[in-house]
Amino acid sequence: MSTSSAETSPSRSEDARPEVQPGLESNAIGFLDAVSIGLNATSPAYSLAAVLGPIVVLVGVAAPGVLFVSFVPMLLIASAFYFLNRVDPDCGTTFSWVTRAMGPWFGWMGGWAIAMTGVLVVGSLADVAVRFLLLVFGLDDAASNNTLVTVLAIGLIVLMTWICVVGTEVSGRVQTWLNFAQIAALLIFIAVALARGLSGNGLPGGETPALSWLNPFAQGTAALSAGLLLGVFAYWGWESAVNLNEETTDSASTPGRAAILSTVILLITYIGTAVAVLVLVGPAFLADNAGEEEMVFALIAREALGGLGWIVLLAVSMSAVASTQTTIIPASRTALSMARRAAFPAYFGRISARHRTPAVSTWWVAVIAIIWYVVVRQISENALFDSLTALSLLIAFYYSLTGFACAVYYRRLLLRSVKGFLLIGVGPVVGAVMLAWLLVLSVIAMSNPENSYSGQSWFGVGPPLVIGIFLFAIGAVFMVASRVAGTRYWQERPSTVEDDEVPVSEGGDAA
Repeated sequence: MSTSSAETSPSRSEDARPEVQPGLESNAIGFLDAVSIGLNATSPAYSLAAVLGPIVVLVGVAAPGVLFVSFVPMLLIASAFYFLNRVDPDCGTTFSWVTRAMGPWFGWMGGWAIAMTGVLVVGSLADVAVRFLLLVFGLDDAASNNTLVTVLAIGLIVLMTWICVVGTEVSGRVQTWLNFAQIAALLIFIAVALARGLSGNGLPGGETPALSWLNPFAQGTAALSAGLLLGVFAYWGWESAVNLNEETTDSASTPGRAAILSTVILLITYIGTAVAVLVLVGPAFLADNAGEEEMVFALIAREALGGLGWIVLLAVSMSAVASTQTTIIPASRTALSMARRAAFPAYFGRISARHRTPAVSTWWVAVIAIIWYVVVRQISENALFDSLTALSLLIAFYYSLTGFACAVYYRRLLLRSVKGFLLIGVGPVVGAVMLAWLLVLSVIAMSNPENSYSGQSWFGVGPPLVIGIFLFAIGAVFMVASRVAGTRYWQERPSTVEDDEVPVSEGGDAA
């Protein structure tokens, strides 16, 4: 692989980027394991439980259409992940790629955003996993005991973190089984819900399927925009497979293909579940119970499926358990990559000699996530949901950066083929623009306290916006401190791809 210019990025020289010994375990993850990790990181059943009700409130039976449109920017950004990973299979993904294409300032903040998503969401996922598992066994009183749930959730985080540390191969196997249990439960739910709904045995408000359900503009652009914000959250996380690229078989292509396939499987699962729910219970039921957040699926399980309701509860629980583990992966691998490049202290780049995993950064992600979860939980349950809402700011930010970085990095080669121009240039940029637009919409929506779960005003705006600004501000402080320290990372300069790196030939075929 040749250098890209006279101003060679230190990230691509052995002196500037020394190898960490021992290294991560190579070839520990295969294609199917990578797909499972990508799927489970999105937490399909949990995500659907959390967003389907609010989306239906906004757009009614057009919810399947909104979920389809929300898939478009994800697929376009997945293309960026695929092609950037072809030339730089670094576990830091967005951090490494954006640094290469746009310089250290943008790269550092992109890495910080990924690390903070894990901190915000891990505790909430563990909380939901515990509650729904208790409901599966009929322990309703225990599920409503916040102290008990908090203790069990912390225990689950520690357990899943330990599995991450023990080995990537073990993590992959666990994820494959959890993915099987989750998807199987969702497919059974879809089949049963459609059968009952279409046979007239659903709730009175059940609807008859129609092609108009795929029209996302049915309730106007304002409702569509708000629905897209929720839809993007539902798809977020599929790139976790790419964060394991250094530990995956055929690291240049397998993680990218797994990420793209994950988004397609999610699309089919999401639309199928949305249609099944609308047929079974109808939009009125979801609207009446919109304030129940993810617990609305528990209500559907009990009121519409009767004795088979445990299937839905199990699906949501397994979904949240799996995502508790996989959400730690991007944050820990990004911290490792940043440490190797001297953007973070070298301490976070330590790798377990026994397990060949980034043990230090993994445990630190878990510890910070637990602290965040406990502190916010003490404020209120609504504050916990508000912290999740702030995720949309971080997600849209680093996905947008990745889309722009792809086009910038390949800018000298985009006109060599139509396929390259569309897949590496136009697609990622369009996806990035869409997500940047959603980022602006998120800020506008979050500025109104009434749009938050708590309905409270923090400094005159909604709590989610305050949380988002706080996290970005903390990141900026650490970034400036790193710059003042003058580590070698800040000597890196933007570069472009070279001819021998291009993954699309002049004839348009994938390399």
